[in-house]
Formats: sequence, structure tokens, C-alpha cells
Amino acid sequence: MSVLLSPERVEIQLGERSYPILIGNGLLGEPRHFDAAPAAASALIVSNTTVAPLYARALRDTLAGRFQAVHMLELPDGEAHKDWQTLNLIFDALLRHGCDRKTVLFALGGGVVGDMVGFAAASYMRGVPFVQVPTTLLAQVDSSVGGKTAINHPLGKNMIGAFYQPRLVMCDLATLSTLPARELSAGLAEIIKYGPIYDMAFFDWIEANIDALMARDPAALAHAVRRSCEIKAAVVGQDERETGLRAILNFGHTFGHAIESGLGYGEWLHGEAVGCGMVLAARLSQRLGGVDEAFVQRLSALVERAGLPVVAPALGLERYLELMRIDKKSEAGEIRFVVIDQPGSAAMRSAPDTMVREVLAQGCAS
Repeated sequence: MSVLLSPERVEIQLGERSYPILIGNGLLGEPRHFDAAPAAASALIVSNTTVAPLYARALRDTLAGRFQAVHMLELPDGEAHKDWQTLNLIFDALLRHGCDRKTVLFALGGGVVGDMVGFAAASYMRGVPFVQVPTTLLAQVDSSVGGKTAINHPLGKNMIGAFYQPRLVMCDLATLSTLPARELSAGLAEIIKYGPIYDMAFFDWIEANIDALMARDPAALAHAVRRSCEIKAAVVGQDERETGLRAILNFGHTFGHAIESGLGYGEWLHGEAVGCGMVLAARLSQRLGGVDEAFVQRLSALVERAGLPVVAPALGLERYLELMRIDKKSEAGEIRFVVIDQPGSAAMRSAPDTMVREVLAQGCAS
């Protein structure tokens, strides 16, 4: 992929916490693209054992002229390590290197790394700046944007965390060239979700370009990342702390988080669970009168074309309900779902347990 001299820029408008998202090819090797990063004496690059060997040295070399000291930390890779024990490795490194309140953390990796580094930044000395450098498609279009940070608990996904915004998000599309095919598909799930909840014209475009996206066509990926970030920026700008509108970004996630928790973190990738969860959520939307069977089939077909599962694992209907009641959107034990009230528009709704059981019975493996 060629280097883009002028990366595309999307702004997250949050007053004094506003920040840019830069999208382009070859950004990691260009120091000028990090001008929006805060100045400090030291920086800590946090990555994992998969991504660090590919990109950590290049990022360190790029940052060397901005910081007197650039430290690096490799975490174990995978959703199974998104926990207190791994989070403490970040604090250990910060304290060992004598990092102060101006030290800048750089999250180099996918959503797990980004979520944990953001939570560490929110907590260390009550808050230090951090920069997101997402290297997976899912992180570039979703988890790196908007300031949600967290770790998992054995009883629920992302249940311990904080809203804490980065100072800069750097989406280098060149990093997607080393992304495994399964991870690419996982990222497509989060791209697909933006259509039913917000922009059906974008959904039409994804349908027409899904083969190009699967083939990693640079122009198709650039458009998908930019439009996804534009939509998320618009939503987050109106509802930073998810008191209303922002909840629509969790389309498919209530079912998806139950799948991840029920199987054990890491068995299915987050995007795989979300893709399947969107199909279940669409079926629930149909039963609630928001969409018709044709829409459900259309969404299911696109999810499947993206290489994602459309049949949920057989965890047991009551187990699903138990797991979904732990979801952050639940209120007083009542499960609340993001459903499509009409294509391109979503809302939060509750549904009778009997209806949810029917959806699960239809959508789960026998």
C-alpha cells in the first residue's frame, strides 16, 4: 500500500476533550502525523506478543524524536487476557520506569490492547494521556474511537472500566495487510452494524463492495473505515457517556456478549459474536414489528458473506437469559436490546422472555 501524504481526518467533537482520527496508509512511520499527540518526557508503547514484533519498533523509532525515553511493553495476546492480572502489567511498567502524570501511553494493537491501555491511562495517577494506534479493522472502525475502556470480569464482558477519551486515534491502513482473515471478518461485523442503525445507504455500499473489502482493496477499506468513524463520531459527539443515543452502537452486542461469556472469552472473536448477535437482534426486531423477514434475510446474507457465523452456539436458553441480564444495558434485571425500529434507525427496547426464547430457539444450533 502506498503512503498517503495527507491522511483523511475525522473529528470527535467533545469540547475540550475533542480529538482527531487520522486515516491513511503508512502513517506509523511519519513523525509529523503524531503532532497531535501530547508532549512529554516519556512514552510507553503497550502492544501484544503478536503485534509488537510487526510494528512496535517502527512506532518507537517514529516517536524517538518527540520523547526523551520511549519504553515498550508486550502483553499476552487474546481476549482471555483482558483481566486484572494483565492490566497490572501496565501499571508495573509505568511505576518501574518512573512514569509521571504527563507520560503518554500508546495503545498499539487491537481492541483488547486499546481497551486495557485506555483503562490504565484513566487510572494511573488518576489520569494520564493516551493515543490509540489500532492495528485491526475492528479497532479502527469501533473500539479505538469514543473513549470506552474496560477489562472483563468472569461474570461479564467489559463490566469494569471507565469513559476516558484518547488524545489522538491513528488508523494506519497498512497494518491491515498483516491481519489474519478471521480478524478481518471480525472487523467487518462492526462495519456492517452501522448500516441498520444509522445509514442504509452505507449498508447498500457494503453489500456492493463486500467482496472488495474481503480482498482488502485499499480504496474500499479506506472508505469503510472513514465512514464508520464518521458515524461513530456523530453518535459519540451527541452522547459521550451512553445515556441515550450511543446505546444504538451496541446493536447485536447483548446477544454477542452472552455468546462470548458463555463460550469462554476468546473461543469466538468479538466480531464473530457481534455478527451472529446482529442476526438474532434483527429477528427480535422483526417480532417487535420493526423490520420484515426480507430485511432479516438480507442482513443474515451479508453477515455470512463477510465470513461470520449466523447460527449461535447452543448454550441453553436459560443460560443465555442469565448472561444477558448481566449486560450493562439491563435495568432492574430487565434485559434491554438494541433493535431496528426501521432500517437505518435503532432504539432500545425490552422484550418478553418468551419472545427472546423463541428467537434463540430459532437462531441457535441444535
